[in-house]
Amino acid sequence: MKYVELETPVLLIDREIMIDNLKFMQNYASVNNVHLRPHTKTHKIPTIAKLQEELGAKGITVAKVGEAEVMANHGLTDIFIANQVVGKSKIERIRKLAETIEVSFGIDDPYHVNEIEAVFEGAVKKAQVVVEIEVGENRSGVIEESAFRALLESIKASRNVEFKGVFSHDGHSYKAENLDECREIFIDSVKRTLRFAEISEEMGLKPKVVSIGSTPSLMQNYEIPEGVTEIRPGTYVLMDASQANVIETYDRCAATILTTVISKPTAERVITDVGAKGITAQRRSKGVTKTEGLGYIKGFDDVHIFDVFDEHAIIYNEKFRDQVSIGDKVEIIPNHICPVCNLHEKAYLISNGEVVEELAVECRGKLQ
Repeated sequence: MKYVELETPVLLIDREIMIDNLKFMQNYASVNNVHLRPHTKTHKIPTIAKLQEELGAKGITVAKVGEAEVMANHGLTDIFIANQVVGKSKIERIRKLAETIEVSFGIDDPYHVNEIEAVFEGAVKKAQVVVEIEVGENRSGVIEESAFRALLESIKASRNVEFKGVFSHDGHSYKAENLDECREIFIDSVKRTLRFAEISEEMGLKPKVVSIGSTPSLMQNYEIPEGVTEIRPGTYVLMDASQANVIETYDRCAATILTTVISKPTAERVITDVGAKGITAQRRSKGVTKTEGLGYIKGFDDVHIFDVFDEHAIIYNEKFRDQVSIGDKVEIIPNHICPVCNLHEKAYLISNGEVVEELAVECRGKLQ
């Protein structure tokens, strides 16, 4: 069937663009002699995660235990949970996963070690932990070297916790004012991550994994220094309007929301049938990822979503209003594709105007 015949609003993924994106990042990893462990929180679709592995990825990254469980149930066997996991019940779920797959997860405090130590008592395999290093994003992660050393000492003193390595996320690259600053953020973040890897080796805990990455910096073909073992981009697979601004083209945007024009109440206002529940109300307001409005209308010059209600997108553009009729369908390139995918139960893979596959977004809503 033609994809324009689908009921709207609906999430579309262009197969050829997506495959090209996957091959681009896999090639980048290979050229730099590092593993690619893509963050699947972007698409949340096991079918795509398997495709990423088929093309060369060494396992996958997820954000939550629930996502890891879904991916494991679909045959993914090497999973990193790039987050601190707190709470006995969640750690028990990781222990169960570890019985059948390779699973590791993030920590940044001795509290985590103590909790994990108790839950993994008697387990066949030790808990595999990766310490997060704060590199400037102002989020989670170890900041002081002294705190890192204390954390490693707590791991060395444990019976059931094994240090696997370190990871970082230069998410502040999204707000870099230009590509020069983006490069500086990347270089500084990698340097800091490698410094903590050196400390761990000095303490007798040689890291098996030194994991870095975010899409804005990794799309720039920066040389990856020796010592880094893997990269974890996520958004690269589908891209979005904010990432398009970084690389100055929408050509790599594989995901769109197909929406129907349902009203033209004024000489310049157009209403379509998707709102915050289908594209979010998220803006990018700073730096290289800064976007105009709440989404870009594909194929139209400088037409963006002005505002959204729960179920309505509002566009103010007289020329666009004259170009479309009620009942017409247009595509929106969202500002931030990760939360958008989480709003949809399924996506349609399209090729040359035809629907070729229906994909269940099976990790949708797995917040725990």
